[in-house]
Amino acid sequence: MEDLRPIARKFIAHWGEMGPRWGVNRTVAQIHALLYLADRPLHADEICEALVVARSNVSMSLKELSSWGIIRTVRPPGERRDFYEADRDVWEVFRRILSERKRREIDPTIRVLNECSDEAEGGTARDREIAERVRALLEFFETMVGWFDRTAREPRPLLMKLLKLGGRGFGVGAARKRSRRSGS
Repeated sequence: MEDLRPIARKFIAHWGEMGPRWGVNRTVAQIHALLYLADRPLHADEICEALVVARSNVSMSLKELSSWGIIRTVRPPGERRDFYEADRDVWEVFRRILSERKRREIDPTIRVLNECSDEAEGGTARDREIAERVRALLEFFETMVGWFDRTAREPRPLLMKLLKLGGRGFGVGAARKRSRRSGS
């Protein structure tokens, strides 16, 4: 593998620093960054060499990235080793990450909130008060999941228009201008 350019090293280092803040291992994030920037699929030994990381760590990290669906295994003709490449469509990567986080984190939370809500029926006044708060949280999660599910099916050009609108699509920009003019 060719030597990494300084800008690539900087990006990979930063991605690695951000990984733990996003809930993933530093090496997982660094490997994703390396594969995202690579001009061709890389095999595990090249990844080890480029990042100076143990082979076992690279193997575990590649499995993690594959489970998120943001890298894929390829085998060039005549090769016996697996090579890896990252999806470069940032919209698709973001969608896959959100879908996987929903599956791993939000869906189990919704199940437990439903169970808590059901178990509180007929309990004490305090149980009913707790159930009311749990149901408010459940309603919030279900609303957000419904929004996510609907937007995930929309074509990318429409989503881009919506996102570029920012708050303007909801009247937020006009409200800010009014509050600045009135001095609030």
